[in-house]
This record gives sequence, structure tokens and C-alpha cells, in this order.
Amino acid sequence: MFSFVLQRLLQSVVVIFVLSVVLFVGVWLIGNPADILISSEASEADRLAAITALGLDKPLWQQYLIFLGNAVQGDWGTSFVYKEPVTSILLQRLPASLELGLVAFIIAIAVSVPAGLYSGLRPESPLGRGVIAFSLIGVSIPTFWQGMLLIVAFGIALPILPVGDRGQVTTHFGITTSLWTLDGWSHVVMPAFSLALLKMSLLMRVTRAATMEISRLDFVKFAYAKGVRSRKVVVRHILRNALVPLITVTGIELANLLAYGVITETVFSWPGLGKLLINSIKVLDRPLIVAQLTYTALLFIAINFIVDILHMAIDPRVKSVLRRAA
Repeated sequence: MFSFVLQRLLQSVVVIFVLSVVLFVGVWLIGNPADILISSEASEADRLAAITALGLDKPLWQQYLIFLGNAVQGDWGTSFVYKEPVTSILLQRLPASLELGLVAFIIAIAVSVPAGLYSGLRPESPLGRGVIAFSLIGVSIPTFWQGMLLIVAFGIALPILPVGDRGQVTTHFGITTSLWTLDGWSHVVMPAFSLALLKMSLLMRVTRAATMEISRLDFVKFAYAKGVRSRKVVVRHILRNALVPLITVTGIELANLLAYGVITETVFSWPGLGKLLINSIKVLDRPLIVAQLTYTALLFIAINFIVDILHMAIDPRVKSVLRRAA
């Protein structure tokens, strides 16, 4: 167990280093921030002074080494546009993205797992067929179109929910969030549902497929033959084994929700990291772009690491493989 955790941590460090190189070079290839940030009417002397101040006069490898050295110490640089430390800007926007992603995740799990489980147990029932039809609709409609339909339906035609912004933000128990207020919940419900719809459809199908596959196995049939109550068979045998593939997909989708709500945040004017990333790319704010993409990579690596640990706790086959390998 310890050797497995240590091995995964070392792998994560290597992956982060490689990704940082790729991201830094990729952002450099997009274009020169000086062409956007420096006025075309500026004199050549002023232009050179601005380029030097931004650190763009150094070779690319030297810029990367400076970035890496500062990042190891927790300094991700200063935004070219906002003139503030990148870390403080990300921390200001991070709570909004976490709120939206976590609420969307809760909605997706609360709907998809029971619906997918029922559909897998009774695939030919009208409700089971309805679950599959709903999942197909959720996968087929683009995210930006879902958002616009929700805005038209519940923000304009039936103006029962506000559109845009986070609503009232308060602090309790040292946590500042809009989820402490009813006004905040009224603002987050519509974008969270829009963000959750695609994930909900995917998780329904994964849960349904896993449930149908496990229900056909001999140990499940044997449990029914012994007279074990249906609820006990579903919970202890079917659902427990269905969690193995579901956790893998759920971990990836959680990372997607927390990191890639770009379209939803843009459509609903949600002040999170996704909208900030779009604005940063428009003006080629290189430190902010690199920091946000690195944060996304770290998020995926951390969640995948947690998923591997959960696999060991749920699936005894993984433990036996690790013991033989040791």
C-alpha cells in the first residue's frame, strides 16, 4: 500500500513537470502578449521598457526556469493585465467555480445513480426506457444551447430565476460563499443544472450498463436463489460492484465540472475561473493562463489519485494484485 502511494506520488510529480513545460511552450506559441498589451502608438523606447518590465525580453528557456523556480515557492507570477499576484486572483475566483461545480456534481449524482440503477434493473419498463431517452437528449444538446434554453425559459419567459452573477455572498464558519443564502441558491440552480445535464446523462448510462452486467452474474443469481431480500442483493452485491466503474467515471467528471465550466460560466456570466480563462486568453495574459491550466492539471492528478485509493478500498481484486506485485 505504502509503495503504491509513493509510486503514484512520484509519477504525479513527473507528470506535473512535463505538463508545465508543454503548457508554457504552448502559451508562448499562441502569440506575443506585447502585441496586445502595449499600445501601437507607444514609442520604441517605451515598448522595449514595457517588454523588459514584463520579462518578455529573456529567452523562452530562461522565462520557464524563472517561472518554475517561483512556482515551487508558491509564487505564480503577476498578471500582465490586473497587475496583481496570480495566486490572489485565482483565489478570488476559485470559490465561485467550486460552488458551481460541486452543486452541479450533487445534482448529477443524486439523479443519475438512482435513475441508472432502476433502469439497469428494469430496462424494459416504461420508466427505464424513459431514463435512456432522457440521457440521449442530455448528451445530444450542446452545453451552450442548454444554457440559452434555460435562460429563455426560466429567466425571460417565466422570470422565476435570476440570470448571471453569484447573488448575495456571506461568510459563516470562516467560509465565504453564496450558498449560505437563498439568493445565492437562486442564482446557482440554473447554471448548475445546465452544467450537470451532460454529466448526468453520462453517469446514467454508465450506472445502467454496470447494473445490467452485474445482474447477470452467477453470484447475484445465487443470492436471489437463496432467498436473500431484493433490497439487500441490490445494495450489497449489485450497487457495490457497480461503484467500481462508476467511481472512475465520476472522478473524471468531477474534475471536468470543477475545471471546465468555461461555456456555462460564459453563458451565465458566472464569475469563476472558466470565465477568467476566456478573458485571459483574449488578452494573452500569460502568467494567468499558465497558472489556470496548471491548476486544472493538478486537479485531475489529485482526483485520479483519490480514485485509485477508493478502488483499493472497494474492489478486493486490486488489493490482491498489489500484494502479488509486492
